[in-house]
Amino acid sequence: MTRALMIQGTGSNVGKSMLVAGLCRAARRRGLAVAPFKPQNMSNNAAVTADGGEIGRAQALQALACGLEPLTDMNPVLLKPETDTGAQVIVQGRARGTWRAREFTDRKPSLMGPVLDSFGRLAGGVDLVLVEGAGSPAEINLRAGDIANMGFARAAHVPVVLVGDIDRGGVIAQIVGTKAVLDPADAAMIRGFAVNKFRGDPRLFDDGYAMISQATGWPGFGVVPWYAEAHRLPAEDAVDLDAAATSEGLEIVCPMLSRIANFDDLDPLNLEPGVRLTMVPPGRPLPAGADLVILPGTKSTRGDLAFLRAQGWDIDLAAHVRRGGHVLGLCGGYQMLGQRILDPDGLEGPPGETAGLGLLDLETVMRPDKTLTRVSAVHAATGTGFSGYEIHIGKTDGPDRARAFAHVGGRPEGAVSPCGRVAGSYLHGLFAEDGFRRAWLARFGVEVGPLGYGAAVEQTLDGLAAHLETHMQLDALFAAAGEL
Repeated sequence: MTRALMIQGTGSNVGKSMLVAGLCRAARRRGLAVAPFKPQNMSNNAAVTADGGEIGRAQALQALACGLEPLTDMNPVLLKPETDTGAQVIVQGRARGTWRAREFTDRKPSLMGPVLDSFGRLAGGVDLVLVEGAGSPAEINLRAGDIANMGFARAAHVPVVLVGDIDRGGVIAQIVGTKAVLDPADAAMIRGFAVNKFRGDPRLFDDGYAMISQATGWPGFGVVPWYAEAHRLPAEDAVDLDAAATSEGLEIVCPMLSRIANFDDLDPLNLEPGVRLTMVPPGRPLPAGADLVILPGTKSTRGDLAFLRAQGWDIDLAAHVRRGGHVLGLCGGYQMLGQRILDPDGLEGPPGETAGLGLLDLETVMRPDKTLTRVSAVHAATGTGFSGYEIHIGKTDGPDRARAFAHVGGRPEGAVSPCGRVAGSYLHGLFAEDGFRRAWLARFGVEVGPLGYGAAVEQTLDGLAAHLETHMQLDALFAAAGEL
């Protein structure tokens, strides 16, 4: 019989995604066939799956930790925020449209069927499913119709481990308070707790650890010290982005758009010793001395173009180009570089059109059909092959497409300005390819480090698994998994 265990948190960003990735790798190292699962996720950082859909980036990383290809069943409901009150709803890899917050609340119970279907299919082929919750079960105002935490755990009969974040402070209240507000039947699903992100000697928390166990009646599965190498793994949430890197070399800057998406494109660059990557938060200018500005993907191109202009970044960008700087736009950032963006059907907000940044002679028309595909490409300037993926709506065309950024199956992809210093592409994941990253950085006089990006991620996952083996009672934790 397949076993399953759910990791829930006392709040968002307590480290659930990272813990599940590490537990997946630890279980795999023990010889178990293991798969990740997250019933409902909210993230604009998505991955294209082997079966042609999209899921949250964290589940793709967890699949890698398991030695599996990412599948849509690993994250059957994905919410991609477009505004403060609305999100595109992805069900089993396919877009169902944009729902307002109230609409999602009303329709959420209908999504339990697809969630349980995906979970059942996934569980049918492995020994263990490690499930990640979303937010916190303590948000009891959201309990009715819940599919993300206790609603799922109860429906699928999956036991739970509750994780608190000591780095935020108040971890005793986090865990004890969660039990206090839970319905007794929900609390009965919890088999124990763990404390994450401890800085210093974990033994200093022995008394607090015992107090939590005494107050809740739950056993503890460990106190996990801060894992310093976690920055080497793709981050799912924009709040995890560092404002600046500490390395020196080629200066690349990226503005932190309000709906920034697929920003893990930058992770391989951030790990290169010859690159200084700076994420520029709202309210700060783009550094005048930058060599390259990367405009990242976004879930709302016109909305984030207005946000970019509100920060004055359009003026900074124009000055950067006048000084001879380079610009690369990826996906939504590519669309922004053109002359116009038209959304006649209101797919990403109110219908209408917006003037682009005018750095490429192109225009984009938003269309309801969404491109979701993995590709093999050849970079036009260096002749270097690489793999990537497309995940976007909209079609972009214009004179600058005559100078392709890359070729995909013989067709031109992306565009380059006549001066060659401004380029755009719909292709994500390109920098993860060591050969392409080496050739691309060589044009800026940068040599890449000795360890490839994929090897660095694998090494970090192994290190994370070993870290959890050292600091958690994994035999007891895996024994807590229930049979399906």
